[in-house]
Amino acid sequence: MNASDPRSLLYRQITPDEALAVTRDTLRACDDGELYMQFIASETFAFDDGRLKTADYARDAGFGLRGLSGEMTGFAHANEISLAAIRRAGETLQLLDPAKGEAAPPPRQNNRHLYTDASPLDAINFAEKVRLLETIDAAARARDPRVVQVSASLAATWSVIEIVRADGFTAHDVRPLVRLNVGIVVEQNGRRETGSFGIGGRRLYDDLFLPETWNRAIDNALAQALVNLDSVAAPAGECQVLLGPGWPGVLLHEAVGHGLEGDFNRKGTSAFSGRIGDRVGAPGVTVIDDGTLLGVNGQGRRGSLSIDDEGTPTQENVLIEDGILKGYMQDRLNARLMGVPATGNGRRENYAHAPMPRMTNTFMRAGNDNPEELLSRMKSGIFAKSFGGGQVDIVSGKFVFSCTEAYKVENGKLGAPIKGATLIGDGPTVLTKVIGIGNDMQIDEGVGICGKGGQSVPAGVGQPTLLVDGLTVGGTG
Repeated sequence: MNASDPRSLLYRQITPDEALAVTRDTLRACDDGELYMQFIASETFAFDDGRLKTADYARDAGFGLRGLSGEMTGFAHANEISLAAIRRAGETLQLLDPAKGEAAPPPRQNNRHLYTDASPLDAINFAEKVRLLETIDAAARARDPRVVQVSASLAATWSVIEIVRADGFTAHDVRPLVRLNVGIVVEQNGRRETGSFGIGGRRLYDDLFLPETWNRAIDNALAQALVNLDSVAAPAGECQVLLGPGWPGVLLHEAVGHGLEGDFNRKGTSAFSGRIGDRVGAPGVTVIDDGTLLGVNGQGRRGSLSIDDEGTPTQENVLIEDGILKGYMQDRLNARLMGVPATGNGRRENYAHAPMPRMTNTFMRAGNDNPEELLSRMKSGIFAKSFGGGQVDIVSGKFVFSCTEAYKVENGKLGAPIKGATLIGDGPTVLTKVIGIGNDMQIDEGVGICGKGGQSVPAGVGQPTLLVDGLTVGGTG
């Protein structure tokens, strides 16, 4: 890799002038579109069952050429960045009807950079990465005699992108991303339970190799597993639910966030379609999507981007303010067709995919309530501290989420941990049932992966402690 000039990894068979010329030629009959070039290097190390199970390294480079004419999109991609390949891709765009309107203006320029250009793959050698995972494995097993299985993984990507438009606009970004995960299985009296913890973001590996970081990962994963050893069957029925801060914001992401993306609302298929200015949440409920958030050492959080995958700078977008719906997340296509500005939410998994409106870091702002006071208000219900997987229907907003760590609440105090609890409801209704908003807003530690339309992108979630007056809990007790 050429860290001193990352763009040279894109311009090996083509020059910047040639890239601009071929983009102008292939998009001449379109009213918007771009040539998106990308180089990506990735690595994954997985330590499981006391030995290194996976050590993968991959490099890839390619382009996606997209042309837009009205509501029509033409898209072609290839894993070879050459003049001939781009011209062949341009033949696809000839199937579009010629644009009848004015060409869309370019994105505004952006000089803000939220993360380092350096590659996390290069800074630490192979042996040190394997040694870290061995150390985590040994330390976790030594923590408690009930630990019977440890899984530890380390992953990183380093991506260089360049966006070239027919109007002469160009933008590039160099994006690091790292992640450390620890999973622990404990056994007691023939019963096995699991716990996990992950951390990461758009930065180098540096802080992940600090003992205080990986020991915290072990402690959190082990604590969750041991709590679940004592869990009892979850009760079923409707009750008050206290949602913990940070990662439980994944419920907000799925149940509400996707419904606020521009494409679903332009097509009228979201539960929030046509409701700008309406009250959609309780007073105090303010939901933000912000691709500019910084985390460890002033580096970007997992969902942060200096620019989106169309070249639009990311920004803070207020989606719901004090319970009132204010706007949607937009890419360029949906923004143009809805007559609103693009919001920096045009994202794609990689060069082989066209962009669509996607979340970055989506969270609810803190309120004024003391979390302990919110707990004390509850006669009975459950406290959901952490979530696993979930599903949501965009049209209705209905969701089902499984809890990985949850507790009964009785007379304002935490009771026994519970197992097998699922939360069932719909996003729009949940927002109206919020009766307490904590002053402890947290963003997750950097492990979120968001799926939509067959594409996966890294994302951040967050919220303060929330008291919801009435959610259906599915359980076995």
